[in-house]
Amino acid sequence: MKKSHIAMLADFFIVLPLTIYLGIRFLPGRGYYITSTLVIAELIVPFLLAFESRKPQARELVVIAVLSALAVAARVVIPLPHFKAIFAVIMLSGIAFGPEAGFMVGAVSALASNFFYGQGAYTPWQMFAYGAGGMLAGFLFAKNRLPKKPVVMGVFGFLAVLLFVGPLLDTCTVFLTLPVINAQTAWPLYVSGFPVNLSQGICTLLTMLLFGKPLLEKLDRVKLQYGMGEDDGL
Repeated sequence: MKKSHIAMLADFFIVLPLTIYLGIRFLPGRGYYITSTLVIAELIVPFLLAFESRKPQARELVVIAVLSALAVAARVVIPLPHFKAIFAVIMLSGIAFGPEAGFMVGAVSALASNFFYGQGAYTPWQMFAYGAGGMLAGFLFAKNRLPKKPVVMGVFGFLAVLLFVGPLLDTCTVFLTLPVINAQTAWPLYVSGFPVNLSQGICTLLTMLLFGKPLLEKLDRVKLQYGMGEDDGL
């Protein structure tokens, strides 16, 4: 078994449960936001270790860096609040190059774009939410499990933001802002986050409908030109 796999198993079955237990036991009150941030960070680490253990070639790192820069631009350049195309770029990265690339681009772009918006305890949550969304897109569209058609990609992106990425980010708000967490205090935050997620989902849908096909074709040409693909790590 590879060292990265051993580290991943140890993280999921030893480190994470121990973190949660110690947080409950020794960090009462608002300490749960420290625990939640640590848990999210510990979820990200195994993916980074798995990627590093493959000793990726320079061309893979360049592609991930370029796609991450495009995702950052898609979040920063568009002036409309809560109407950002960042997840569309992350999705396309996962669809074109596989789940691992989708996770890496999502995590890196969330971290990098927050240098413009400000870093905070929410950064690991954003890294995990966007990374997990990119990984999910890469998995579902790999080997034609879902057809790579603009309408399908657009609907998937809309639903992924509305039902998966957005609620994960809303959960971050719940943990970081509420002094007491229960159903009565948490649900108003999820409801107030719905319009934001809806706007972000609509932006993802429109981006995929308008630009999904040509962008994916360009990424496929890059993959073909440099002999890269899902089996090559990306």
